[in-house]
Amino acid sequence: MRTYSIGELAKLAGVSIRTLRYYDKIGLLKPADRADSNYRYYGKEELYRLQQILFFKELDFELKKIKKLLDDPDFDRLKALDFQRKQILSRKDRLEKLLDTIDKTIEDLKKKKTMLTDEELYEGFSKKEIEEIKKEVIEKYDPKVIAESNTNVTNMTKSDFDAIKKEQIQQAKDLAELMDLAPDSVEVQAVIKRHHQTNEKFYKTNAEMYKGLADMYVSDSRFTEFYDKHQPGLAKFLRDAMYVFAENKLP
Repeated sequence: MRTYSIGELAKLAGVSIRTLRYYDKIGLLKPADRADSNYRYYGKEELYRLQQILFFKELDFELKKIKKLLDDPDFDRLKALDFQRKQILSRKDRLEKLLDTIDKTIEDLKKKKTMLTDEELYEGFSKKEIEEIKKEVIEKYDPKVIAESNTNVTNMTKSDFDAIKKEQIQQAKDLAELMDLAPDSVEVQAVIKRHHQTNEKFYKTNAEMYKGLADMYVSDSRFTEFYDKHQPGLAKFLRDAMYVFAENKLP
């Protein structure tokens, strides 16, 4: 039968040699044998007993209580393991819930530091224009679409939103450079694909919805001005290109 020196057992169990010597001193864990040189050696039975000691310690049992339990003639190792397993699982569930709470709190605090304010969301619009936009959105769009968009915007940080605004400006500049091409050209449609991907960060669109958005770029002077300041006629060019994309790429 394999035996372990005190140093080998300490390394195997992850405890110190000093601890094992103390357990020997108080009668909690006696070695199976001692060599003439007084070296301690431990066998399989001592390994099982040490395992029980460590499990009970993990469950905050005092050493005196552990010794009393293990020395009891009626001690049943299988029943003890079943008890320990249930206790550890209970602690595991509690710790996982605590970790989940910590993660949610960290995320919440991060969002509060970087979350978009209403002013940042509608930066550049007057209060009157903001109210008009909100009213138009409610009148024009399906409540589910509005809810989806609101959820996505709520989860955006300021840096997320700034990146989207930067990409929208770049798309307008890129399209302005391509106005000598047809709306259905490969180059133009590549930019429109980016436009569609950006829009879907707010809400998912089908062909009909995307065409409706395209029409708004022309019918609403606020959006027309945004695009036409890059190049006169860009809003209409964008609308035509979006129609091509919607009819060929969207359901």
